[in-house]
Amino acid sequence: MTYKTLWQSLAPAYEVGEAKAIVDYVLDIRFGMSKADVICGALDEMPADERLALQHIMQRLQQAEPVQYVLGQADFCGRVFAVNPSVLIPRPETEELCHWIAQEHRHRQHLQVLDLCTGSGCIAITLALALPQSRVAGFDISQEALRTAQHNAGRLGAEVDFMPVDVLAPMPANRQWDIIVSNPPYICDREKKDMADNVLRHEPHLALFVPDDDPLRFYRAIAAYAAQTLPPDGQLYLEINPAHAEETVQMLETQRLRNVEIRHDQYGKKRMIRANGTTK
Repeated sequence: MTYKTLWQSLAPAYEVGEAKAIVDYVLDIRFGMSKADVICGALDEMPADERLALQHIMQRLQQAEPVQYVLGQADFCGRVFAVNPSVLIPRPETEELCHWIAQEHRHRQHLQVLDLCTGSGCIAITLALALPQSRVAGFDISQEALRTAQHNAGRLGAEVDFMPVDVLAPMPANRQWDIIVSNPPYICDREKKDMADNVLRHEPHLALFVPDDDPLRFYRAIAAYAAQTLPPDGQLYLEINPAHAEETVQMLETQRLRNVEIRHDQYGKKRMIRANGTTK
C-alpha cells in the first residue's frame, strides 16, 4: 500500500488532484499523518489494525461515497460538524452566506434568528456562535437531520432551538423574527444528469431536489412566511439556484419583500439573495 496506489484507486471516480486531496484528508484526519509523514514512510509502518481500517475506508471511497460521510465530519466556517447521509454536506457557498449575515449583524444584540431547512445545523450553529446575544432556532422536516443538528450544537457549545417543522405546510406566524435564513432544496430533477455520483448516490434527495415544473416551491413558502413574520427592517437571506435567480427576485417582490439584492459567490455565480421585510 503506497500513497500512489491509494490515490490511483480513486481515479475512476475523481480527477487526479481531487483524488490526492481526498487521500491527504483521510490520512490527516483519521490517522494523523501529514504529507511529510507519508514521504518519510509512515504508511509502511502502520499497525495491522490501522492498515485494515484504511483499506475499509478506501473501499467506501472507491464507491464514490463522499469522504465527509466516510469520516463522519465536514469542515464549515472553521469548525468541524458531524455529518451523515441524513444531512447535506456543508458547502463553501453556504459559508459565504453565513459570513454575509455575520458581518452585517455583528454589532447587533438580542436578534431573533430562524434557519429554515436547517439540516446539519451548520448555518444556525454558526450564526448562534457569531451572534452570541441572539436567540436562534432551526426548523427541519427530518427527525434524523434534527438529531444530527442537536448533536452538533451540543458538541460546539451553541444554543439553538431545533424543531420539527415542514416548511411546505402552513407554519405558525405568531412569532416575529429579525433574520430568516435558508438553504432549501433548489436543484431541479433535470439537473441530476449533470451531477457527480458522490452527490447523486449518497446525499439526501429530500434536501436537494425540486420538480422541474416548480423550481421555486420552497422559496415561495419561505417568502410568504417571511412576509408575515419579518418586521420592515428584518431581513431574509437565501441561498439560491443561479439558474433561477431573476425568477426568485420577481417572486420575492411579488410577496412585497423589499430591497431585494443578489450577491455572487466566489465562483461568480448568482448564489445568494437578501431582502427586507414588508411594510405591511
